[in-house]
Amino acid sequence: MPALRIALANQKGGTGKTTLAVNLAAGFHRRAATALVDADPQGSAGQWARLAGQPDDLPQVRTVGAAAVEAVIGEAARTHRYVLVDCPPHLQSGALDAVMHAVDVVLIPVQPSPLDLWASVDMADAVRDTQRRNTRLRAYLVVNQLDRRNALSGAMQQALAEFGLPALANGLTRRAAFRSAALEGGSVYALGHRGAAAAADVEAIIKEVLRS
Repeated sequence: MPALRIALANQKGGTGKTTLAVNLAAGFHRRAATALVDADPQGSAGQWARLAGQPDDLPQVRTVGAAAVEAVIGEAARTHRYVLVDCPPHLQSGALDAVMHAVDVVLIPVQPSPLDLWASVDMADAVRDTQRRNTRLRAYLVVNQLDRRNALSGAMQQALAEFGLPALANGLTRRAAFRSAALEGGSVYALGHRGAAAAADVEAIIKEVLRS
């Protein structure tokens, strides 16, 4: 069975891209052999894993530059069932373009406010442009930092509908467990009971992606 290759991308900072990448990688790692490729020049995913000395709940993180990213994704896909890529933030980056041509799915994390969503319009335009050349590429918005006490506002629902890309029904809720996992250098799965609700959020996203 060919590997499923998933990129996490957004040029806007503060959307939770690396948080989503690391925790999704941990969830997929529980299912089958998984690789996490850190193509972001900031190297946040690699630093996250190194903080705890490469914890068992996370797959090995491969940090890679723009010139080698496509080759590394291809190599990882030959030996792993799932390959996740934490993308560079810059639309002008050759690495981002290379990643989007090498993966099957792009997930674009966005904050649950119309202003944050509109700041990601250029990213969506770039993805749609890539889809014209990479016809297998599927792309979805993933709402992060949801407050379950409040439904998405009407303005946010309208902004999502007008964005031109589908949004996953599931997202990440604003939970202290995600911050704790980052501070401890692991995933929410490693937190046990403290991370159970956060892990359920991640599991719901994984199952939805696998069904898509």
